Amino acid sequence: MEPLNNQDEELKVFRINLPATPEDIASLEIGSIVYMSGVVYTAREGVYQKVLGNGEALPVDLKGLSNVNFHCSPAAAVTPEGEYNVGAVTATASFRFSKWMTSWLELTQTKIVIGKGGMPHDDYANIMVPQGAVYLTTVGYGTGALLGRGIKQVRDVHWLDELGIAQAMWLFEVEDFGPFIVESDVNGNSLFHQHGEEVNTRIDALYAGLKPPALHRFGETSDRKNEVM
Repeated sequence: MEPLNNQDEELKVFRINLPATPEDIASLEIGSIVYMSGVVYTAREGVYQKVLGNGEALPVDLKGLSNVNFHCSPAAAVTPEGEYNVGAVTATASFRFSKWMTSWLELTQTKIVIGKGGMPHDDYANIMVPQGAVYLTTVGYGTGALLGRGIKQVRDVHWLDELGIAQAMWLFEVEDFGPFIVESDVNGNSLFHQHGEEVNTRIDALYAGLKPPALHRFGETSDRKNEVM
């Protein structure tokens, strides 16, 4: 892994060759930027159910090949030569897969999980830290085409006919794949949680003097700290 200095001294950029080493993982600091080269695989609820729920064998031995699981939906099309071209790849919300992650990380020895929205806060301490894993998040919305540029080719795809494009297990050969933000580190520190706490310390002042809303939506909370800002 090669750390690159940025004009902003507080921002670090890392370029990692995959599979990532324990030293690579340990060096990642929350808020830093990561680009990756090597093999990245996709797996989400369809794959998790087949392997962990139904007891089916993995279609490929991931250990030694890739330790990066991207929660995403690729925009893939078949070329005239019968190969796959991925024009864009869009991250999906990782917190939806929380119940699978302990077993999946243990089975595959995955060390980097990529998605959007982060994981439930307790999952960092209870799931990610014991496995020496970190979480990376995509940078904002609308970056699918940008990420697609880093996918040089599809190495393989499994369960495509059965699960469909979004749910199949894809293996991407990538180069300078990113940018991604380090959302959690090996110690379980979470960028989203830290900034959420900062927002919550001042949220009462933000609403000071406002009257209660005249209309309420079903399930709306009156606790401002539970709102999504």
